Amino acid sequence: MSHFDVYFYREINICRGVIILYKNLKLYFNKSSTQARSPLKVSMWQAILAFIGGFITIFILVSLSEGLHLSLLIAPFGASCVLAFALPEAAVSQPRNIIGGHFITALCGLVIYHWLGNGIWALSLAVGLGIALMILTKTTHPPAGANPIVVITAASSWSFLITPVLIGSIVVVCVALLYNNLIKHRKYPTFWL
Repeated sequence: MSHFDVYFYREINICRGVIILYKNLKLYFNKSSTQARSPLKVSMWQAILAFIGGFITIFILVSLSEGLHLSLLIAPFGASCVLAFALPEAAVSQPRNIIGGHFITALCGLVIYHWLGNGIWALSLAVGLGIALMILTKTTHPPAGANPIVVITAASSWSFLITPVLIGSIVVVCVALLYNNLIKHRKYPTFWL
């Protein structure tokens, strides 16, 4: 076999590899292309109701924080308000998920922080572990996925688990319970446990 033949076959194999790579990439990216539209049904009334619920909840959390000289507000509670007032019937919006999800992920953040510190591995492990534990305990609440980041980057103490996490998430649920049930067509929660 001459050098030309070796070169020729090598080039053919490279071309085959490029073609296979192209086909696989095309299949991969076609998975995410769709012509479907969002299934969410929205109305101005729904937006106003969600606005009022979120406003009241954050107002209460901040007022309690100032009045009691405690920190009861963390950024993930804003995202919890989106679910509790815009999608109150969703499984991830239920009391078990809001309170349990925030508690579990904050606990993961605290354990990992006090064990491994605040490096990239600790942050990544705490978020991943928090997600897995929420799934396993049926307490998945997407906003709570941010808690380990908040806990670790703020170098939080163990008291963070009680205030703001536990008390704050209970306040979010109590406001959602009272407010959503004042609205005629809403029933909250759809389940407790």
